[in-house]
Amino acid sequence: MTSSPKTTANSILGLALDGSRLELVSVKRANGSLEVRQSVSVLLKLDPLTNEPELVGAEIRAHLEAAGVRDRRCVMGVPLNWALTLSVPVPAGLADEDLQSLLQMEAERGFPYPPEALMLSHSLMGDPKGDRTALLVAVPRDHVVRLQRALESIGLRPMSLSLGIAALQPVAESPSADGCVALLPGEKGIALQVTAAGGVAALRLLEGAWEQEGAERRVKPESLGRELRITMGQLPEAVRARVRQLRVFGVDRLAEETHEQISRRAEALGLRPQWVKEFGPLELGVALPAGTAASPALALAARHLTGRGIGFEFLPPHVSRWKQFAAQQSSKKLFYALALLALAVLVVGGMFGWQQWQLAQLESQWNAMKTRVGQIDDLQVRIRKFRPWYDESFRALSILKRLTEAFPEDGTVAAKSVEINARSGVTCSGIARSNSAWLKMLDQLRGVKEISAVKVEHIKGGANGQPLEFTFHFNWGDPTSLNR
Repeated sequence: MTSSPKTTANSILGLALDGSRLELVSVKRANGSLEVRQSVSVLLKLDPLTNEPELVGAEIRAHLEAAGVRDRRCVMGVPLNWALTLSVPVPAGLADEDLQSLLQMEAERGFPYPPEALMLSHSLMGDPKGDRTALLVAVPRDHVVRLQRALESIGLRPMSLSLGIAALQPVAESPSADGCVALLPGEKGIALQVTAAGGVAALRLLEGAWEQEGAERRVKPESLGRELRITMGQLPEAVRARVRQLRVFGVDRLAEETHEQISRRAEALGLRPQWVKEFGPLELGVALPAGTAASPALALAARHLTGRGIGFEFLPPHVSRWKQFAAQQSSKKLFYALALLALAVLVVGGMFGWQQWQLAQLESQWNAMKTRVGQIDDLQVRIRKFRPWYDESFRALSILKRLTEAFPEDGTVAAKSVEINARSGVTCSGIARSNSAWLKMLDQLRGVKEISAVKVEHIKGGANGQPLEFTFHFNWGDPTSLNR
């Protein structure tokens, strides 16, 4: 798990995004304590994932100005529904370099996206001298880049992108400390995190834990209790025995109802329930004003200011262009680079001269055949005028044929629906019995020369032997033909 570096700054802006809701908290450190200067929660009209980053940034700036926030350094909490998780066994005695190679290989095998399309972070759980388990968490790189661009477009300097629930309930410093189940109700569901044995053991978003009743949401106690039992049941016995607390974070009615509905079920599992409405005086490692409401944005900001670990880190490392150049180049390499550049200029100049001579020759040939070409063009126009209007390429049958060839013959991957659109390409939905069969089918599909721009739009399930549901989209043939 990545830790936040120590900082000499005495103020920072904490941001936490949850669906369309954005929480803003401006925090200042002075004399060993923290002062909350501004705190506000707003609803964004623009979706950061679908709208232009500059427009999203302009909307955020309007809220900052309305709240009187002047901070430029910020930490950001991203929604848990952006994250993909994967549990990886780690053998004992594995060196750090080998650990990174192992996690990179498992991420390539386990996630339905290429490694370069993801920002990866992990948490190690277990005895450092024995076998351990790594919880690998991935966030789409495009999501991070868009959010970073939106913040930088209004002059903000992101220092960290993490998960709010990881800052609210960090990993205990001692691996032998009691484990904890943390619940954080939000706009998209209830975030669940289990910390034990020095790391994060589970990280999930419970999307079916409530139901909508008009404008209000009501907790579904049976569903919430079932998800809690499933999560606890999936933990190794040694880890499950260490988990003895359950903490519900939040100050709104939904957090209160979540605590009320889960308390009895938590006690049946041997957990001590607690509703955390306010931070303790020293809970974040620094003195806080009495009655400070518990919030992800405040937890992220406070832990960054105090140099404590924030949790999972997804912000790409910032390296200036000059440092990149200085690290990669030496005086000898620079000399060779300049010599190579001079040679390239001479070669390019010679190629342009040769090209001009060829153009002159072609121009002469064109002048000799221009009249006959005009006659042929007129003939082609008349031919096209009386050409049959229908398409003889049998496009739909060709698409279905190639799609069928990509699916395995043993039925481990099956299509439920195929939608062929002349403009937007082809959308296919189906189920797979295993993740490996699904990934193999996807690789075969990408190898078909008529198919391009294969994009996974939806993937769900695949755990505990359950079938994996998927939806993907691709373009067929020449991309320009889709707009004809």
